[in-house]
Amino acid sequence: MMPLRSEFLFTIAGTVSSPVEVGSTPSGLRWIFPITGGTFEGPRLRGTILSGGADETLVRSDAVTVHDVRLLLETEDGQLIVMRYGGLRHGPPNVMERLARGEPVDPSEYYFRIAPLFETGSEKYAWLNRILAVGTGHRLPAGPIYDVYELL
Repeated sequence: MMPLRSEFLFTIAGTVSSPVEVGSTPSGLRWIFPITGGTFEGPRLRGTILSGGADETLVRSDAVTVHDVRLLLETEDGQLIVMRYGGLRHGPPNVMERLARGEPVDPSEYYFRIAPLFETGSEKYAWLNRILAVGTGHRLPAGPIYDVYELL
């Protein structure tokens, strides 16, 4: 068996505006959080998150929050990268209630993971088109913060 290895890619901190509540659907309670901006920074790339993306969030009947996110990154040298990811967030009910109230919660108290994919036409960052990544996250009132790692 080959051991799983990874390399730190970047930390990304997004900001979101007030959510739009779609309501209770057959899949669960759905919210859409418009992405308003943010930053990302790592050893090989850094820049800003452009406004216009969205985090489509679904709270399932088992209290697991499912994220489906599309956003646009602009590197400090003006290159555009589409980042899309799915993710899961869950934890003990009292921890999730504290998060919902906007209270600070240590990320070790709950599970928050994402699986990003990237797409770009930039020659400089074309290597992103060929990698898989994973991220660990925590949620702040302004938006999520993730540490993203390239799977090697």
